[in-house]
Amino acid sequence: MNRRLSTSILAALMAMACAPVGAQQRVENPVAVFSGLDKITGRITSFDVYIDETVQFGSLQVTPKVCYTSAEGEATRTDAFIEVDEITLDREIRQIFSGWMFADSPGLNAVEHPVYDVWLKDCKTDSAVPAPEG
Repeated sequence: MNRRLSTSILAALMAMACAPVGAQQRVENPVAVFSGLDKITGRITSFDVYIDETVQFGSLQVTPKVCYTSAEGEATRTDAFIEVDEITLDREIRQIFSGWMFADSPGLNAVEHPVYDVWLKDCKTDSAVPAPEG
């Protein structure tokens, strides 16, 4: 039993040593920045959303769960886990997207809706939008 434990610990330490340093240098941010396209008007809107808060863009409700950027001095990488719900004409709410968005590849996992598109632009530490209470 001791030998198995030692082997497991050694394997875990080797895996940590082999992990890229940059993978451990992620900065968690309290604000996600999105752009949204209204395909009817052709208007693009930029909006900030605090983590775990919901902002409505047209009939879509956008809720970021986490927003990461790379550490200073590392290659720029920004990604966020997002949930997007749609309010239907029957006033029902249905989830249309739940997953990771990547700012450097907006077309990869952008929300494409018949009327609205939403994609991640950036993460940041503060916003001109007042922070939610609590």
